[in-house]
Parts: sequence; C-alpha cells; structure tokens
Amino acid sequence: MFTKEFIEKAYIYQEYRNFTDKLLAEGKTTGLEQTPELTEYTRLNVQRMNRWDKTAVINPTLSEKLTQYSKKEFWLVLTESWCGDAAQNIPFLVKMAEYSPNITLKFLLRDENPSIMEAFLTNRSKSIPKLIRLDENLNVIGTWGPRPQTLQAQFIEFKNQNMVKEQMIEIVHKWYFDNKGIDLQAEFLTLLY
Repeated sequence: MFTKEFIEKAYIYQEYRNFTDKLLAEGKTTGLEQTPELTEYTRLNVQRMNRWDKTAVINPTLSEKLTQYSKKEFWLVLTESWCGDAAQNIPFLVKMAEYSPNITLKFLLRDENPSIMEAFLTNRSKSIPKLIRLDENLNVIGTWGPRPQTLQAQFIEFKNQNMVKEQMIEIVHKWYFDNKGIDLQAEFLTLLY
C-alpha cells in the first residue's frame, strides 16, 4: 500500500499549510465538497493551527522519549483543512516529530486518498485526523486518531444523545483549549515503545 515514492510525494507540514492558505485565499478548502461552511471552518482552523504552532508545548517526559527514540518511523496523517480535530492535534504531532530525527511526518488529503482512508476507518467512519505509523520497511505498526481517547469517548456519547452538531463542536473545541494537548501527549508516551 505504501512505497517510498508515495511518501516522498506526501505533504510536509509547511506545504500542507501553504496549500491550505492558497485555497482559503481563493475562497476554497481542501476536499471534494466545497461549501461556504467548510471554507469558514478552514478559516477558523488556520487560526487554531497558528495559535498552537506558537503555544503548544511538549512535556519534558515525552520530549526526552522522542529525542532518544531510536526506531525509524514514518507518520502519515490523513487530514482535510476543514477538520477541527485536525487543526487542534496536528500542531502537537508536528512538534513531537521535531524532537526525533527518526520520525518523518507527512500529510495526505483524505479525499484524494480514498483507498487509504477506507483501510483506516474509525468505527466504520472516515474520521480524521488519522495518523498511520509505519516502520522503516513501510509496514503499518499502529494508528492514532481521530482525537484523544478521553474526548473520543465523550464524542461518541454526544452522538448517541443526538446532540446538536454546533453544540457538540463548541464543547469539543473548548475541551481542546482547556486540555492543551495533555491527553494527546499521554497517549503517545504509551504508543512509543
């Protein structure tokens, strides 16, 4: 499924951000569906990523583990610029990968890679962001996403309660703001062995 050539063609973070900014300047977003609502989500997400790019802090225990991490890995993240969960988590993933010279982080657009997305569904859903961890031989060794497990459990409960989408989105983003990447980092401390 994955080849070195495929990974080389995937976006690095700055390319993904530049592409998002270019589309937004044209009144567009990534993905197959183009609506004013999704474009507005993208605008908000650019602000979120800008904030986390400046303020996200990786805790000392995780940063030390990443600095000493000796296994070569490729992290591929399926995403779209309109995805709020992606905007809240990706800057932390970027900062984590920066601590390890053995982790290469790249980004794929979900809608441009349907066969990959279909292979990595979450509860039969195309939920993003979805991080796919590959070893140096490009074998899948794990996944993460679309959000920290604590929030995922709450999200499922909200859906089961048929919560109004706008209310759910507001609660989710407040959770991210208050949590500041703590749960995400705790999960990666156990994922990296």
